[in-house]
Amino acid sequence: MSMKTEKIIRLTLTYFVILIVSAVILYPIIWIVGSSLNPGNSLSSSQVIPDNATLTHYKSLFNLEESQYLIWYMNTLIICFSTMIITVIMIALMAYSFSRYRFVGRKYGLMTFLILQMIPNFAALIAIYILAVVTGLIDTHILLILIYVGGLLPMNTWLAKGYFETIPHDLDDSAKIDGAGHFRIFWSIILPLVKPILAVIALFAFITPFTDFILARILLRSPENYTLAVGLYDMVANNYGAEFTKFAAGAVLIAIPIGLVFLSLQRYLISGLTSGGTKG
Repeated sequence: MSMKTEKIIRLTLTYFVILIVSAVILYPIIWIVGSSLNPGNSLSSSQVIPDNATLTHYKSLFNLEESQYLIWYMNTLIICFSTMIITVIMIALMAYSFSRYRFVGRKYGLMTFLILQMIPNFAALIAIYILAVVTGLIDTHILLILIYVGGLLPMNTWLAKGYFETIPHDLDDSAKIDGAGHFRIFWSIILPLVKPILAVIALFAFITPFTDFILARILLRSPENYTLAVGLYDMVANNYGAEFTKFAAGAVLIAIPIGLVFLSLQRYLISGLTSGGTKG
């Protein structure tokens, strides 16, 4: 077999695999967008490309008299941004401390983080629920934010610590010679260099509340406090009044803030990939 024929076969197989993967990824997206434009509430008669496309379901979601979707959306965004900000701040400080300082309990602290990462949050649901009742934080967003932040800290601290350690310690020493203190070194020298990994962590932290259902379902009781996951579930949980097409419209709108955050952090994500390959 000639080199040219081998190259053609290899490219054909590559494009074939890409085509299959693209179809697997895009078909559910196209289907749910099409379902959101179908009239009626049933998915059984929905079409990927509807004959009589309508925006009725989207209008209904934005009507507070018909749906609390906007309230759920706002609740989720508040939880997402709060979780993201607190997580990034805490992980930046913790990763800097673990990578730059040597103190009693450092090794065991890192081992504890590694062990905690093996235990998912929902494995401690009973303990979390009892703690919420005892502290009076049941049916509040504060409790969810604290749980999400706590769940994101262990693994992401390890991830950030590894990135922090790729930054030469000579920069710290040079800054100390010039009279810079610990916070000055962290804020002015280290922090600008670790923006890529913090952007990755920020994206993970922002997406987490959107994808969680179990914790929010158990801890939130009032419809006005629901997140999008719990609120949309209620739309289809009613056997007699299930609104599947409106659910599809609500699911489509969820992608907007996630997409905007991803696009705003994209340049840092790309620079993180490229710089990660050159730092040693």
